[in-house]
Amino acid sequence: MTDPTLHDVACDDAQGGHRMAYWQWGDAHSARVVVCVHGLTRQGRDFDVLARAIVARAGGDVRVVCPDVAGRGRSDWLRDPMLYQVPVYAADMLALVAQLHREQPIETLDYLGTSMGGLIGFVLAGHRELPLVRPIRRFVVNDVGPTIEAAALQRIAAYVGQGGRYESLQAAADAMWAISTSFGPHTPEQWLALSRHMVVPASERTADGAAKAAPRDGDDQVAGPWLLHYDPAIAVALRSITPEAAAQGGAVMWSLYDAITARTLVTRGAQSDLLSRETAQAMTQRGPRATLVEFDGVGHAPTFVDPAQVAAVVSFLFD
Repeated sequence: MTDPTLHDVACDDAQGGHRMAYWQWGDAHSARVVVCVHGLTRQGRDFDVLARAIVARAGGDVRVVCPDVAGRGRSDWLRDPMLYQVPVYAADMLALVAQLHREQPIETLDYLGTSMGGLIGFVLAGHRELPLVRPIRRFVVNDVGPTIEAAALQRIAAYVGQGGRYESLQAAADAMWAISTSFGPHTPEQWLALSRHMVVPASERTADGAAKAAPRDGDDQVAGPWLLHYDPAIAVALRSITPEAAAQGGAVMWSLYDAITARTLVTRGAQSDLLSRETAQAMTQRGPRATLVEFDGVGHAPTFVDPAQVAAVVSFLFD
């Protein structure tokens, strides 16, 4: 399979519910599932390169599932912006895994989370009373830890929800690169591929923010404007975080992390400003005692486009 299929799952919330989209790679009848969850402003197609590699390594016998977290990509936007928080996202992932299990019983469940996706993973892997159909077997935490550096939060908050209207796909890619150079070296072709699913032609945007259809061949040539493919209101909850709330949240995340029993890999950009080396080292010494792999020349966060980054994850999932 060279392209994923698009699906959705109904999720509950305090405002009447929403629909979360997800991209599925591999064999829909496989009992082995790998869930890959993106960062704050990203979406599930970030994992295209990694998903293809996992499917190839498994000989096709795997389901790689990459959701668009609520408010991003093909998923619904939430009516109340204060619901854009980890507890709601974690509940959505429970609904997703339950639906996958109904469609084909899951025997093995692995999870990879980048940044925000990693925080969601702490809840799923560390909260022992959640109704998860299978415990997470292997857990990849990409460039995030229970303690998040305040300067990185301030940097991210400065651009989330700002701008987001471009005259062409290339203009959008250039603008996103200006705030994403910490992702590390990418060829122009690699960056354009990552950027393509981060925007949508204005003509394809519905009133509630979701897109009308999946990307099509030739969309790159559609005339602008192009719009960023996430709800600007995801910034509301982020900007409401006080230093006291951040400290309390960190304590909760460390408690969850310490309860994780899954074999755990922490991947870190060696120049990351969000996951400090001190925190990463602490994650190797407590809780699941994670293995740490760092990538030189990369900040926050590795994208798993580079072959060395892909190989680190694939070998961990399959060794």
